Amino acid sequence: GGDGWAYDIGFGGLDHVMNMRQNVNVLVLDTEVYSNTGGQASKSTPRGASAKFATLGKTFGKKDLGLVAMANSNAYVAHIAMGANEVQAIKAIREAESFDGPSLIIAYAPCIAHGIDLINSTQQQKAAVESGHWSLYRFDPRLIAEGKSPFQLDSHAPTMSVRDYMLKENRYKVINANNPERFEEIVKEREAENAYKTKFYEYLSKFKMEE
Repeated sequence: GGDGWAYDIGFGGLDHVMNMRQNVNVLVLDTEVYSNTGGQASKSTPRGASAKFATLGKTFGKKDLGLVAMANSNAYVAHIAMGANEVQAIKAIREAESFDGPSLIIAYAPCIAHGIDLINSTQQQKAAVESGHWSLYRFDPRLIAEGKSPFQLDSHAPTMSVRDYMLKENRYKVINANNPERFEEIVKEREAENAYKTKFYEYLSKFKMEE
């Protein structure tokens, strides 16, 4: 399903499935916007992105669906971007398939609503990961029994600035063109947001049960 279903309209049903012990595999193609109904802002839309009903840039952050699913502790969860790291994506899919229980894979899916030429989809996925906008990870509850952290962070510290990433997509560039001061405010907000997320994920990856 898409992010509109998973994050918003069908979240109650998805949350119910993630809390069950049934062997159900779910793949979410996250375009970060309501793509099928004209490109409206959704709970998956990142802070500062321009979309219908948020033309001046969304004023609050993106819902962390993966973290919500991990809170159940009995579901396999992964964040992937095929264009950024194909090996990690395939590994996550195989692990999800082998997991005897609910699994959720959230895949980054660049969309025409981002204001990019989709022929450059692979490059945009790489930029999203390199800037810290999209993290790559796998959460496997089976590792808890081994005394290991179930959270495995597969992406590295950002090597691209948030500003450079945002200026690759029209959903941010339009803000800069119409209100440069607001754009710079958004950049600072996103830098702080990404820094927090990166440190938090790093902490989760190092956590393990003490004997």
